[in-house]
Amino acid sequence: MKLFFEYLKYHIKSIILFSSFSCIFLIVFILYSVEPQPALYASFICFVFGLMLAILSFIRFLSKHKSLSEMKNKITITKDDLPVPKNLIEQDYEDLITVLHDEKNSIESKKANTIAELNDYYTMWVHQIKTPISAIKLLFQTNDIHDVEIEQQLFKIEQYSEMALQYIRTESDVADFLIREYPLDAIIRQAVRKYSKSFITKKIALDYTPTQKTVLTDEKWLLFVIEQILSNSLKYTDSGKISIYTKEDDKYTLVIEDTGIGIEPNDLPMICEKGYTGINGRYDKKSTGIGLYLSKKILSKLSHQLAIESQPGFGTKVYIIFSSDERISD
Repeated sequence: MKLFFEYLKYHIKSIILFSSFSCIFLIVFILYSVEPQPALYASFICFVFGLMLAILSFIRFLSKHKSLSEMKNKITITKDDLPVPKNLIEQDYEDLITVLHDEKNSIESKKANTIAELNDYYTMWVHQIKTPISAIKLLFQTNDIHDVEIEQQLFKIEQYSEMALQYIRTESDVADFLIREYPLDAIIRQAVRKYSKSFITKKIALDYTPTQKTVLTDEKWLLFVIEQILSNSLKYTDSGKISIYTKEDDKYTLVIEDTGIGIEPNDLPMICEKGYTGINGRYDKKSTGIGLYLSKKILSKLSHQLAIESQPGFGTKVYIIFSSDERISD
């Protein structure tokens, strides 16, 4: 019904013109004392022909509307799918759309090239920055230097470089996943070993209960996620412990729990948004708001889920949930 009224609105001028002509003929016939029947008969015949043409026109109107609606709902739109123009004005509109379409393609092509160049540059930079980091570590080992603070700062540089590289990879359209069965405990232990010095330096206890599970995942990406969660737990925990275990009622839900400062209730819904740091981010001026964003995005690509529970002053629980399709064996 809405489309019918839209069609009437589109042709309102023609309807008014036809009605006006019919009224003029009737008025002229009446003024000259001519029988109005011929005029009424002619008007009726014109009305019948007009109605038939209107029905055909309405059918074309519906067809064109359907075609344009389908184009609008497609992921990609090409100007080749446009309906055939019926008159000069429609041809002008199609020409205008063609110009805009070509301009859009040109802009997108330039944008894609720029992004590709930036990605190549930053990827190269991240790999290059690892060389001096490794060289400094080697100098420390060779000269038997033990400066905990410098070592921690080097560790952070390496960590942030790795985060930048993973960010570039997750934003890329190229898939970099090797999905297979992996022992979950082997991945967890790699992350724990990486942050072992941070646990010792901050005097944070680790309570790790082996999961004894095998899951279908990508080792490199899942390891990165667990590392990011451990990094956040260590960053915002000044005392107490960090626990790693599986839920009692669901052994395929990995829990990483800390006794840190927790997350404000208002921040929880947005804590995984890109660049969002919340109140804790203002507490820690170096927070980027990227770690959890990348973690959630990566887990989504792996068909895993991320959930967070927290209470200010009482710590945080982060859940990595493996779906039923990824649960292999004990």
